[in-house]
Amino acid sequence: MQTSRRQRRQIAEMNVVPYIDVMLVLLVIFMVTAPLLTQGVEVELPQVTTQPIETQSTDPLVVTIDAQGRFSMNVGNNPKEGIDPNEVQKRTRVVLKNKPNTPVLVRGDKRIHYGAVVELMTLLQSAGAESVGLVTELPES
Repeated sequence: MQTSRRQRRQIAEMNVVPYIDVMLVLLVIFMVTAPLLTQGVEVELPQVTTQPIETQSTDPLVVTIDAQGRFSMNVGNNPKEGIDPNEVQKRTRVVLKNKPNTPVLVRGDKRIHYGAVVELMTLLQSAGAESVGLVTELPES
C-alpha cells in the first residue's frame, strides 16, 4: 500500500480583522470627541459669503463677544470664562508683545449690537492689534 503524501503549500496571509476592530474603535472615539474640540463660548455667528483669509502659521488670538455682551478669549486658563474689557486689553498686549504677527479675530454673536463689536475692535486696536478680522459662517445651502 502506497501512501501518497501531498505537500501543502503554506499560504502567507495576514489577519486584518483585529486592525479593522481597532480602526472602528478609533473612529468612534474621534466622532465623539470632535464636537468637544470646538473652543470658546457658544455664539450664533452671522452667515455671509466671503473669501477666506490666508492660513497663518501661528494660531490667531480670538476674542468672543456673546449675545449678552460678555467677552472671552482663547488664551488663559479658562477660555469660556467671561472677562472684563481691561483684562481683554491686557491679555491682548501680552500676546502681541510675545508674538507681534499674531492675527486678531473677533467672534461676535449676530444678536449683539454693532456698537459693541466696534467698541471691542477699538479696544483691541488700542492694545496693539494692527488689524482685526471678523469670524463668520458660510450660509447654509
